[in-house]
Amino acid sequence: MMNKIEDIIRKNISEFDDSEPSDGHFERFSFKLATRLHAGKARRSIVPYLLRAAVVTLLVTLSSLWTFDHFIRPNLRTKMTLSQVSPEYREVEKYYVQQVKLMEDELTLIDMSNPEQKEALMKEMESMDSVYVELQKELRVNKDDQRIIDAMINHYQTKIEVMSYIIDQLKEIKAETVKPVSHEKVVY
Repeated sequence: MMNKIEDIIRKNISEFDDSEPSDGHFERFSFKLATRLHAGKARRSIVPYLLRAAVVTLLVTLSSLWTFDHFIRPNLRTKMTLSQVSPEYREVEKYYVQQVKLMEDELTLIDMSNPEQKEALMKEMESMDSVYVELQKELRVNKDDQRIIDAMINHYQTKIEVMSYIIDQLKEIKAETVKPVSHEKVVY
């Protein structure tokens, strides 16, 4: 197709070369070009302002989200511990946390031969801890509710009792499986 057009132009080149543009053609062309360039600059000049506005909007939005995430939301979602209620409760909590830690350390020292039992025990401990986390969230909302404070202390006491019972049971099982064989003399 392109070759056909080129052939037509080459054969009729004399018809194309005989005409000159009319007078004032270059001036009209220059005027139109300048008008379009000027109009294009006007259209393009708004783009930087729009970009700046978009950047400012983005920065304001991001800073608002950051502020919400770091200053407002933590107060809505965080938990409150007993130590944040009063110095007396701080001592109570410190004691119970220390006791729970001692029990956990003792549990890790006991060799459990059945991995399913160990996994079930860990899940039970996690379940107890999730109850405590809910109590902490409730305390954040109701700081002066003595029932929640008592429930938190009761939770620590119950957890220690349960852990102590489990440790005792595991020690009994271990003692039964490792009973020494008696070497009594058999008399005939």
